[in-house]
Amino acid sequence: MDKRDLQKRLYTFFAACIIVAAETAIVGVAWVYFYNKQLPKEYFFWGNVFILAIYLLILFFFSGMYKGLQVGSFRKLELLFSQVFATVCADILFYAIACMLAYHFPSPLPYILALGVQCICIGLWIMGATYIYRSLFPPLDILLIHAGAHTELFVDKVKTRKHQFHISEEIRTDIDIEKLYEAIRRHEAVMMWDIPTPLRNKLFKYCYEVSVDVYVMPKISDIILNGSQTLHLFDTPLLLTKSTPMEPEQIIIKRVFDLLFALIILIVTSPIMLITAVAIKLYDQGPVLYTQIRCTQGGKEFKMYKFRSMIEAAEQDGVARLATQNDSRITPVGRFIRKVRIDELPQLFNVINGTMSFVGPRPERPEIIEKYKKSMPEFVYRMKVKAGLTGYAQIYGKYNSLPYDKLKLDLYYIEHFSVWLDLKLIILTLKILLTLDSTEGIAEGNLTPLGRGSDEDERE
Repeated sequence: MDKRDLQKRLYTFFAACIIVAAETAIVGVAWVYFYNKQLPKEYFFWGNVFILAIYLLILFFFSGMYKGLQVGSFRKLELLFSQVFATVCADILFYAIACMLAYHFPSPLPYILALGVQCICIGLWIMGATYIYRSLFPPLDILLIHAGAHTELFVDKVKTRKHQFHISEEIRTDIDIEKLYEAIRRHEAVMMWDIPTPLRNKLFKYCYEVSVDVYVMPKISDIILNGSQTLHLFDTPLLLTKSTPMEPEQIIIKRVFDLLFALIILIVTSPIMLITAVAIKLYDQGPVLYTQIRCTQGGKEFKMYKFRSMIEAAEQDGVARLATQNDSRITPVGRFIRKVRIDELPQLFNVINGTMSFVGPRPERPEIIEKYKKSMPEFVYRMKVKAGLTGYAQIYGKYNSLPYDKLKLDLYYIEHFSVWLDLKLIILTLKILLTLDSTEGIAEGNLTPLGRGSDEDERE
């Protein structure tokens, strides 16, 4: 680790400790002067320390899960939302603990007041800590090396992180390799976008040799290999990638996990589902549910249930089309339930009957799959597991992300499956439900598969 990275890590760690300690102290005041007195027997000094240590660990867990402490890595508003959401989750859980210890429901007002003070502190902390971070650590000087299509889309994404990265030079790969080496030596880091594998390997090794950091757009084979097992059968390491990504015991555990979470969430959200059904019915007297043929594991077709969010004759011409931004077919009620993802709740019945999993790649329509396969033959790889209600691509991508990028995210999940990863994605889904831009439709004219990388060189 170089000196700059070490300084960044130390600064981020100490900044995180400051806000977590401040938030714990604020909750501590509410606990000591109100909730502790509601217990059948009050705690004294070390008892209070133990209780607040539990809160600190809970807050650290949610803050780490929602990345609310990573000063410098995200925009200020994004960081504010993440840490406030983490704090709300921690306070709700801690209030539940207080209720269990007190054997009744004490007034939540002290916690609500504490939460308000915490939010103010978080805002001030983010402004101050981010200002100092950006003063100490200017954005990385980046060389972008590219060869394929859609480079401008990638550059636009990098510009949203201009506090982290500054692309000071762009070079295509159709020049002499020595000139590429010379350009690499002039910069702190290199980003490689859509470069043919043979050339990428040479550039990657050279960057490693001269100690230049490298950001690489992975190809499909890279992601699959990333999830492989490492074996030492001979005098050289071997990487094993199985044709079936899940072991039999993992399939059983995942099914039990699916049933448990689906039933719990179905019970908790049943009032919301009832209100939604009534609102849809009152708006235009049409059907409440909308069924659609989708594909799950092995390309098997099934009926997927959703609350109807569009007019009844949305596809009266029989042509399958994805929703677009400001789509006129979406009803006012539908627009709201799509924003907060309520329209997806009936898919809990798909999870219970086994046609879907709680976590997995989102199911696509057969017609859309056929279109995607024409430019992305690897699209069928995502159907090695059951389709999911939520998934890796939904958490780390957006509704209008390019299909090729979503495919990579789905394959990453498939190759790294674990129960812990499923649980983590479910927890992260709570935040995504409130991130409205993740539910946007795709841009007009972007109805066909775009964003195809240059994996053709891998099939030669």
